[in-house]
Amino acid sequence: MADGDILESLKGITTATLTTVLLKNGLRNVWMRGTRPLHSGQRRVAGRAFTLRFVPAREDLATPASWAKPISTRAAIEAMPAGCVAVVDARGVTDAGIFGDILCARMQMRGVAGLVTDGVLRDVEGVLASGLSVWCQGVAAPPSVAGLTFVNWQEPIGCGGVAVFPDDVVVADEDGAVVIPAAMVGNVASLAAEQERLEQWIMGEVARGAALPGLYPLNEENKARYEAHRKEPGNAAA
Repeated sequence: MADGDILESLKGITTATLTTVLLKNGLRNVWMRGTRPLHSGQRRVAGRAFTLRFVPAREDLATPASWAKPISTRAAIEAMPAGCVAVVDARGVTDAGIFGDILCARMQMRGVAGLVTDGVLRDVEGVLASGLSVWCQGVAAPPSVAGLTFVNWQEPIGCGGVAVFPDDVVVADEDGAVVIPAAMVGNVASLAAEQERLEQWIMGEVARGAALPGLYPLNEENKARYEAHRKEPGNAAA
């Protein structure tokens, strides 16, 4: 399956399902702590990770003048490809907003799918108006240099206690943000799509009054019933 098709399929899969599939494949630490949707109703996003990294503020480096340097958040935004998910290591700092309305508006203009960070944003009214989908820990008025120094982009980072590498895939929805290692994306997408189909069938059984023991998870009898359902016209996996 082509990369675009995989990413499109992941937009239809919940992060809850993805964490379960990843757990079954040996990965437990994939859900980024503190990455909550900035507002409810944001669409689910899926895209390749474009990473950015902050370190603790140092007074000679964390200055307003740093915003105009070649290594800056502004320069990083201009390097972001359309469809990526910007993932920002803000060290969990909650009293310095890493991005504001102008930067988010530019990201939206460039076609960035979403912004995920373990930090906070500022100028929230303008950020919301920009239309950019954001997952973060909240908002704060002070600028980034009040507590952080930006150092680089497109290198391995830690966001919300999770290792994220450039070109990993990030999926974010109402439950937060999850990373899928790049080498596992195709297999995870396939397994997760089947898990979603199975759970839809189980929900249908629950709606008809079925008891959970033997249904969730499936015993052999219900597994056979589900397999028969899958083989019916129109129910086979794509």
